[in-house]
Amino acid sequence: MSKLEKYRGIIPAFYACYDEEGNVSPERVRVLTQYFIDKGVKGVYVNGSSGECIYQGVEERKTIIENVMAVAKGKLTVINHVACNNTRDSAELAKHSESVGVDAIASIPPIYFRLPEYSIAAYWNTISEAAPNTDFVIYNIPQLAGTALTMSLFDEMMKNPRVVAVKNSSMPTQDIQMFKAAGKAAKGEFIVFNGPDEQFVAGRAIGADGGIGGTYGVMPELFLKLNELLVSSEREKVTELQYAINEIIYKMCSSHANMYAVAKEILRVNEKLDIGGVRLPLENLQEADKAIAKEAAVMVKEAKEKYL
Repeated sequence: MSKLEKYRGIIPAFYACYDEEGNVSPERVRVLTQYFIDKGVKGVYVNGSSGECIYQGVEERKTIIENVMAVAKGKLTVINHVACNNTRDSAELAKHSESVGVDAIASIPPIYFRLPEYSIAAYWNTISEAAPNTDFVIYNIPQLAGTALTMSLFDEMMKNPRVVAVKNSSMPTQDIQMFKAAGKAAKGEFIVFNGPDEQFVAGRAIGADGGIGGTYGVMPELFLKLNELLVSSEREKVTELQYAINEIIYKMCSSHANMYAVAKEILRVNEKLDIGGVRLPLENLQEADKAIAKEAAVMVKEAKEKYL
């Protein structure tokens, strides 16, 4: 079996777990990890956008990955996003990630300052060197990071033997094709994850090996089924289910509150799973948002009844 097989499949982005005071809750991190094990997903992507990493400190992020690993114990592929907006903290998180045994670390480029490509490459390579025995995943999300993964930067990163994948959250699915083809040419085997949940089918069709997504967590069964239908080439059912998933996502995004606050409310309603709210400046739920979350929760249930 390929050493990269563990990255092929459905990998939900892990949500931030807080207590009633808004502090990181180790207990709730463990409960959410077990939830994903029970759902049968391939792995989890920890401390990324869905994990609200940009609003957390280094020690909090260490606590989160430590508690994920305490439960995962080989039952999940664990990718830990370690990027901070400075190299020192990012390297510290990378080193810590290797010490607790993650499968891979991942990183967006530094944000705010528009750095030249050689500075971004140096940033990623320094992080990777801090975890010399751990795979590295480049996270391309230009609409939030403000910097796109160009082919020239990609080619430079192919010189790093630990780079095994790109998590591609840019909107053009053509990017997946380009990274997949160039990655295979450089390394023989290379993983590309589809990022935008609404175009999972399109991303997989053009070459993605699986997906990492922020809405997978509220409906992992639906994405597992979608992937199953893709593998069995049931085209009409694939399109129908992707459309149904997209309607749920559109509903989740229609509230005043942040989408991840809505996602956490759906987990409370459908799974009786309480992992807290979101951290300011992200907006928590108002009363009107709770109604939207309940509508989305019903939509998830109805889709499960129809398609599973």
